[in-house]
Amino acid sequence: MRQPIKLIIKKGKVRKDGTSLIFIQYCFSAQKRVLVSTNIAIPPSYWNARTCNISQHLPTEYGNVDALETILREYLRKAESMVDYATRKTHSCPMWFLKRNFKLPENWKLEQMDDANKHQDVFYQIDQYIRDKTGLVQPSTLTVIRSMKKHLTSFEGYLMYTITFDKIDAKFYEQFVKYLTYEIPLLRKCRLTKGLMVNTIGKTIRQLKCFLRDRMTKKIIPLMDLGAFKGMEEEVDGVFLDWNELSRIYRLDLSGQPQLDKYRDIFVIGCLTGFRFSDYSNLRFDEYKNGMLHVVQKKTGAPVIVPLRAEAKAILVDKYSMHVPRISHVKFNKYIKEMVRLAGIKEPVKMTHKKGTAMVEETRPKYAWVSSHTCRRSFCTNEYLAGTPVELIMAVSGHKSEKSFRRYIKADGMKKACMIKEIWDNGPRL
Repeated sequence: MRQPIKLIIKKGKVRKDGTSLIFIQYCFSAQKRVLVSTNIAIPPSYWNARTCNISQHLPTEYGNVDALETILREYLRKAESMVDYATRKTHSCPMWFLKRNFKLPENWKLEQMDDANKHQDVFYQIDQYIRDKTGLVQPSTLTVIRSMKKHLTSFEGYLMYTITFDKIDAKFYEQFVKYLTYEIPLLRKCRLTKGLMVNTIGKTIRQLKCFLRDRMTKKIIPLMDLGAFKGMEEEVDGVFLDWNELSRIYRLDLSGQPQLDKYRDIFVIGCLTGFRFSDYSNLRFDEYKNGMLHVVQKKTGAPVIVPLRAEAKAILVDKYSMHVPRISHVKFNKYIKEMVRLAGIKEPVKMTHKKGTAMVEETRPKYAWVSSHTCRRSFCTNEYLAGTPVELIMAVSGHKSEKSFRRYIKADGMKKACMIKEIWDNGPRL
């Protein structure tokens, strides 16, 4: 259908270089009209307002006339199609629809453009994606998706322009990763710092890619090339506590600080079972059967069966009757550091991590590095050093592959050094 659309140059709107922009004008009514720029500019004296054409006498420094005319006719057809679609297929105002969507790349189909019935706002679509995934993925995955949205929101404020789907490309990826690495502000222990760890950035990028692929699969947005969106991961330094250190914690007199007692108990349970915090902090009465814990892991949904050591049984069954106190993750990480400090585990430990291309070193007392993750790492590492077959440790810890398990423990070098020492101790001497 022929629409009241034409090409114009606005009278009196001449730029400093003597050119004027060519606009597409759509007249919705005698009183309502909208202009969208073609980003093509020529001296107004070379524009024929009657025929809406560029004069063949246009100096070549402003471009080839035939090429410019071809582009303008394509823009005109695009605008007519958009107005026609908005008029017949949507409840949107054609002026709003044209203004909102005209600058989208050519690969955007009309039915994918923003209208009154669907919103192409990136953050609105992320909220829709979270609703779609609720009940289908683990709550921990939803937490990572929400963090991805929070980081994008922060990045949008940093850029000082609105993030739209058509702006998400290889250049956007590079800028986003650089921002997450060096610029994103974080409040840690009441101290403002900048930059995320490599693995946190990797999780953010993975979830962004999953979100974009989901929207493409559902044809909400057109196909886009995500080849430049590379995953990133680094082996994480992490402390583990050996049996001697765990014994000191287990036998620690906390009569002077009874508020730490439940945190010590749950920490020891984690170190003796190999569970994740989400599992060892939420053990239920019905999960204890015949001296074993039968637990369905919250992260993976996989069932595991773990025999209870005498020390773990004394805490879980004898002390708490399998009614483990409920604690928050944040408070747990806070109080176990104090508890480990009281146990005298204070030797300095140096950790390294990547920040961009640089290696960053940081030294703290060992207790300051302890977290809820230390429990699982300590269990796996101690069992590995004790000679327990890897497949048996994995059956308890729930690791899916030996590769991921070996990344998790930090004892390969120590075990080999101990084996060499044993050979030397039993070998010939000078």
